[in-house]
Amino acid sequence: MRHKLVRIIGGLALAALVAGSAAACAKDDAGTAACDLKFGFFGGVTGDNAGLVTPMRNASALAIDQYNATNPACKVTLVEFDSQGSPDKAGGLATSAVGDTAMVAMIGPAFSGESEVANPIFETAGLPAITPSATRPSLSDKNLKIFHRGVGNDLSQGPAAGRYIKSVLNATKVFAVDDQSAYGAGLVDEVKKALGAVVVGTDKVSEKQTDFAAVVTKVTTSGAAVVYFGGYTAEGSLFLKQLRAGGFTGQFVAGDGLYDANMLSVTGTADVEGTIVTCPCAPPSAAKGTFAADYKAKYGADPGAYSDVSYDITNVFLDGVKAGKKTRADLLAFLTTYNKAGPASGVTYKWEANGELDPSQVLVWAFEAKNGAWVPKQEIPKS
Repeated sequence: MRHKLVRIIGGLALAALVAGSAAACAKDDAGTAACDLKFGFFGGVTGDNAGLVTPMRNASALAIDQYNATNPACKVTLVEFDSQGSPDKAGGLATSAVGDTAMVAMIGPAFSGESEVANPIFETAGLPAITPSATRPSLSDKNLKIFHRGVGNDLSQGPAAGRYIKSVLNATKVFAVDDQSAYGAGLVDEVKKALGAVVVGTDKVSEKQTDFAAVVTKVTTSGAAVVYFGGYTAEGSLFLKQLRAGGFTGQFVAGDGLYDANMLSVTGTADVEGTIVTCPCAPPSAAKGTFAADYKAKYGADPGAYSDVSYDITNVFLDGVKAGKKTRADLLAFLTTYNKAGPASGVTYKWEANGELDPSQVLVWAFEAKNGAWVPKQEIPKS
């Protein structure tokens, strides 16, 4: 009974927050000036996977700083919602976000698991969201008007990884491992479909797992020359180190969940060298305009994975603000007709009705760990 009462009270609280937000939007629609707006950034800016998320947060902050410098009369503030990459934290953070009536746009969530929890809350409040990096395909199957994805999903990344493993690595035996996350399991499913009988073994690991001895034994006895891993750096790094210690000398391939600086530094050059990761994103070093130079000037480092995408989608929302779209409803409507190339990636951002990026704009790259850096190998052909 108590749990039922808590759910009822929680539902009433969320309804009140949404009603307050709608009232604020109605006031803006009536002619009240709507400035000092807020954009949210939702993702794990601290925790095990901060190395992947921080460059995205930084890029969004850079875009907003540049906008504010030339629009001092109507500034935008970036508010961080630090999920630490955990779906368990996503519900409370999303509820907090929609309860702030000045919050008109959301960049993120960065990961698929937290997106599954947060997006329905954003939908109830009509808060438009564009993720720079959450790639689970089913996120666009929920009939959510607020959802938009700034990159391709794993229906593009998974088959591309499979093509790379078959055609470039010429692998005949692959062992596939996933971390059971919404992202990792979904990505590995697509890779297995692409590889078919080439997959000679599979296994699963779990979040926070530190002992991979049993999986290592399965890999080494399978005869596989390639291991494909779907998951994030916290587990992927330890798994790879233990694979190497267990005698595996073959190729390690993974998805974009490992495409971050921490994977390189934590694993160490000896073990990570030669690792291949795929990403539905272009090399940040190939970014157009002054983005890379501006990013390095502000943060003292080169831009990382998805930073160009995060910069671009932040500018999509800022384009809406410049066009006078200063409520959630107006910005959401603005996205339905948006059709413009991003200043950093050069990708043309236009979305299908389900929030997926136009397929003609989707690309997938392979990167290699080399001398302590992720080096672009090639764009993987679409077929």
